[in-house]
Amino acid sequence: MTTEESLRPQSLMLTFLGDQVLGRDVCVYSGSVIDVFARAGVGEQATRSTLTRMVNRGLLRRQREGRRMYFGLTERSAAVLRDGGRRIWQTGAVNRHWDGTWTLLGFSLPESWQRQRHDLRSQLTWSGFGPLFSGLWIAPGEVDVSSLVDELGLSAHVKVFRAHADAGMDIGAMIEETWELAELAARYEEFVRRWQPWEARLPTPDDVSPASGREDPALASFALRLRLSTEWLQVIRRDPRLPVMHLPDDWPAEEAEKTFRTVHDRLTPLARECAERLLDLVPVREGD
Repeated sequence: MTTEESLRPQSLMLTFLGDQVLGRDVCVYSGSVIDVFARAGVGEQATRSTLTRMVNRGLLRRQREGRRMYFGLTERSAAVLRDGGRRIWQTGAVNRHWDGTWTLLGFSLPESWQRQRHDLRSQLTWSGFGPLFSGLWIAPGEVDVSSLVDELGLSAHVKVFRAHADAGMDIGAMIEETWELAELAARYEEFVRRWQPWEARLPTPDDVSPASGREDPALASFALRLRLSTEWLQVIRRDPRLPVMHLPDDWPAEEAEKTFRTVHDRLTPLARECAERLLDLVPVREGD
């Protein structure tokens, strides 16, 4: 399955909200969302279901204006989106400023706690950790895992340390043994192959939806940028940001990041024009 095919409606929705709603104290009309997502290849029923599920999970709030229903962010979803924004625009994909610090996390769980062990490992992987040994995980830099451990209820079973490697330690070899570098590099390379052709051209409506030939390129740019940003965040979310000085010389993250930023900049003027024309936004009502 390609990255494009695997994009979930909720991932697209979070990208859309982070771009159009976050930090603006506004709610967006459901009909506007349906219209945008249709151009990104998501049907009306799937879009409505996604909005409902996100409300039920505390990621969205409803606000009725007359006969129309609008959706806005909650504190929880705003925090998720701010973190994603920092990851894309501030920390970036290439870790050039590593200070030699590692975060070590050791855990010992009862043999019967298979679910808790699975949940902890999944959350550690998402937070940039790799398994140094079975019960000892490691991540570059200083990683705050206190909220993660508290949420899982495992504080009594986890120990966290900050450390530096000895001078004779082969950090490059350790990284290759702990993380799946080939898999991570392949994600970056796939992103470049898919998106680099857009560095030199603007889309037409047919590039997004063959049935939308009567529409102008701004709509295609809007939908294409939505997919671009969602795919890029999926790629870098899986990247533990390992120190580039200990990665292979041909590490593809820098080229992929350049491709993302170039294509994003190219699509933005038309995408912004489309958003201003298409989206129905209202101010957040206090107390709702």
